[in-house]
Amino acid sequence: MIKVAILDDYQDAFRQIIDIKKYKDKYDFKIFNENFNNESEAINALEDFEVLFIMRERTPMTKSLIESLPKLKFIMTSGMRNKSIDLDAAKKNNITVCGTEINPNPAAELTWALILGLLRNMKQEIDNMFQGYWQTTIGNELKGKMLGIIGLGKIGRQVAKVAKAFEMEVCAWSENLNLSEANALGVLPMSKEDLLKNSDIVSIHVVLGNRYRNLITIKEFEMMKKTAFLINTSRGPIINENDLIQVLKDERIAGVGLDVFEKEPLPQDHKLRFLPNALLLPHIGYVTAENYAKFYPQMILNLDSCLENKPIRLINK
Repeated sequence: MIKVAILDDYQDAFRQIIDIKKYKDKYDFKIFNENFNNESEAINALEDFEVLFIMRERTPMTKSLIESLPKLKFIMTSGMRNKSIDLDAAKKNNITVCGTEINPNPAAELTWALILGLLRNMKQEIDNMFQGYWQTTIGNELKGKMLGIIGLGKIGRQVAKVAKAFEMEVCAWSENLNLSEANALGVLPMSKEDLLKNSDIVSIHVVLGNRYRNLITIKEFEMMKKTAFLINTSRGPIINENDLIQVLKDERIAGVGLDVFEKEPLPQDHKLRFLPNALLLPHIGYVTAENYAKFYPQMILNLDSCLENKPIRLINK
């Protein structure tokens, strides 16, 4: 029987979606609902497993972790891109890596939840309602405001379309911005500097890589309006977190909406948790019933195909 570890299943979703008994003669599933505190703990827990089902970037598949798991043969990840997997190490150790389909719309939808939450002071008003208060803040409208989108890919384009429905002005920048797509959406191409200077809301939708790591630092914050809001549903390291904390403390921008962080889960004593102008969510942009209904069944199908020497949805070809 093949031993399969399901990692970081925070919501215990695997057993809700998969009929484990159906596979009792083929796969020995073990579900890990909590994240590992460190890599040593992960190595000790996973050393006997041949297969790992992993969820996005929750437990990094580093070179040292991969090389410490001699029985590991297959890694199945949600999505077809996972920057936390050392694909070179996997290939060197003859480990097959496969992915799954993923819907791009949930991240775009959550972006608007964060934008609306910030502009209409949702967190404060919800908290105050529970304490018995009534109408304690004054919000801002979206109509006529400028939304600056950094990265006009699948998610950025969806965000732009919604902005247009709110009758907002939209501009965009990235290092490989498609001008024809921007024009078709009615999005104004701008330099990064002009986007930051002119936008009332800046929303990040680029893929994390070396060129976009620390894309937003103190230098960029100084270009932004004091009344501007920053949204990040992409990846934490795109923003320099220390600079962000200082800017929020000094109220040099109006606020930030974050679904992603440098370190996840975000430590309980992290400074961002205690800033009133930070609206924080625990990386739930892709966490939907519709996505999970794709992730786990497709991981099993991937594994079935690999065992038949007919792998599908390969990431490390």
